[in-house]
Amino acid sequence: MADPDPDSLEARLRRLHDHLEATAELPINHRTNRWLGEAEAVARDTTENDLDGATTRKRVRQVAHLLAEADSPEHERAKTHLESARELCTAILADSSEG
Repeated sequence: MADPDPDSLEARLRRLHDHLEATAELPINHRTNRWLGEAEAVARDTTENDLDGATTRKRVRQVAHLLAEADSPEHERAKTHLESARELCTAILADSSEG
């Protein structure tokens, strides 16, 4: 059963993946698309596998690093998805460091 809390870690990880997945079909330059594709694959790992907290944080840090390498896309929807993904990484990592 899906967690109904939109602020739960699982829900935020799903949104992180969804934002990155949404960029796959958008017209983005090859270099940026490569970084986003890598980040999407790592984010998918957090949603499809039962990872412990330390591994989940490591994966989210990897996503954040990959997103930091990506240039800002010219396509507005891609730019919005990228910014949302970056914000989610920051929020997830900030929350996980409090515990």
